[in-house]
Amino acid sequence: MNKTIRRASVFALLLVLAVLLRATWLQAYEGRALADDQHNRRKTIAQYAQPLGDLVVAGSPVTGSKPTKGGDLAYKRSYTDGELYAAVTGYSSQAYGATQLEGIYSGVLDGTDTRLKNPVDALTGEQQKPGDVLTTIDPAVQKAGYEALGDNKGAAVAIDPKTGRILGMVSTPSYDPSKIAGLTDGEAWRALSEDPDKPLVNRALRQPLPPGSTFKLVVAAAALEDGLYPDVDTPTRSPDPYTLPGTRTVLKNENAAAPCENASLRTALRYSCNNVFAKLAADLGQDKVRGMAEKFGFNDRELDVPVRAYASVYPSGMDRAQTALSGIGQFDVTATPLQMAMVSAAIANDGLMAAPHMVSEVVDSDGTALQSYEDGQTRRVVSSGTAAQLRSAMQTVVEQGTGSNAAIDGVEVGGKTGTAQHGENNSKTPYAWFTSYAKDPATGKEVAVAVLIEDSGAARSEVSGNGLAAPVAEKMMRAALK
Repeated sequence: MNKTIRRASVFALLLVLAVLLRATWLQAYEGRALADDQHNRRKTIAQYAQPLGDLVVAGSPVTGSKPTKGGDLAYKRSYTDGELYAAVTGYSSQAYGATQLEGIYSGVLDGTDTRLKNPVDALTGEQQKPGDVLTTIDPAVQKAGYEALGDNKGAAVAIDPKTGRILGMVSTPSYDPSKIAGLTDGEAWRALSEDPDKPLVNRALRQPLPPGSTFKLVVAAAALEDGLYPDVDTPTRSPDPYTLPGTRTVLKNENAAAPCENASLRTALRYSCNNVFAKLAADLGQDKVRGMAEKFGFNDRELDVPVRAYASVYPSGMDRAQTALSGIGQFDVTATPLQMAMVSAAIANDGLMAAPHMVSEVVDSDGTALQSYEDGQTRRVVSSGTAAQLRSAMQTVVEQGTGSNAAIDGVEVGGKTGTAQHGENNSKTPYAWFTSYAKDPATGKEVAVAVLIEDSGAARSEVSGNGLAAPVAEKMMRAALK
């Protein structure tokens, strides 16, 4: 063969190989990236080409799909009792994407998840029938919390202590996801996005705020576990008034007449004595308090339920005065209602924390499980003895102390109130908290609840955990125990 022809042939062969390699690269890698790109119109068309799968509560779907009129998107998402379940479902919008369970399981719900395909479908690329997501939500608990919160700005979470199942998750003010499900809902979207009350924010999971005196349960647990005091009835070494270490600042108690001087942990929880828990935190030191807080779940930046919850924070680098303030849930301590429900749940469950979750199973169109979430995956937070001591003290809070509005006849109820400062020099209306548990001896049912009232519109003098938050918890606990 002529040398020139041979070289030309080799060069042509190399060009063909280069074209084949480039085509393979485009189809196998860049093609997948283009298909997954959120700006790819074909992806959106495929997503809404058929009715979506559903999010299911107690066997009934709380979502649906409606045919659209005109355009290339055949269906759009619809919701049953949208405002009631928005904190659970999130939204699925043709224009603004998807959030929470709608976003996490979008592939299952629109039929594009590879687990829905058989080998033939995987080769042909044919879209399958969508699957469903089964939640752990109890509709009675959800409704009780939503109605009890009413017009208040706040949130509430209910958990089964033994299994970790989230029975209720409410955030108010809420919104109807149906109103932003289509392509032409810009006005509704702007109204929600610009609303100063932030209805699109899930306050139950994603707005950590100072927990106030509810955090005293964590400090009491640290003191008992450390052996600083042997039980909740031993007098503490707690002067009243108490001056923050290294300062001239005197820490006052809400009730000046309360027997807080050298009070036992039971009495200090009953009357919510700031002097006792501030001194406990200073005596223990920030490392020991942080260690206990982290056992309960604080500082966990990967808490998925399966929606990612924002981390509740116990800070570091504090001086002794700041550490003392952290002992009453102030300074830079923050918590979500989910986190404070987890605290009460672990105490109720003999010191074992079950991993919180609000999805039980993900299934295909035939009901075959694609993914299951096990109940009762636990880890030890405090000893059984410490948990029993704290439960006893929490019962005193409800039966004889500041948590009386959570009491339920014939049921063991324990709780802790909290009022947290808000604004510079506490210039704004305080936050009202309540965290609790309930056990029905007749049925064996249990529940743990945390409630945050961020703003009720009430006068400052009327804001209290017992007055505002405890009644919400009582209604959710009562619904869970039926």
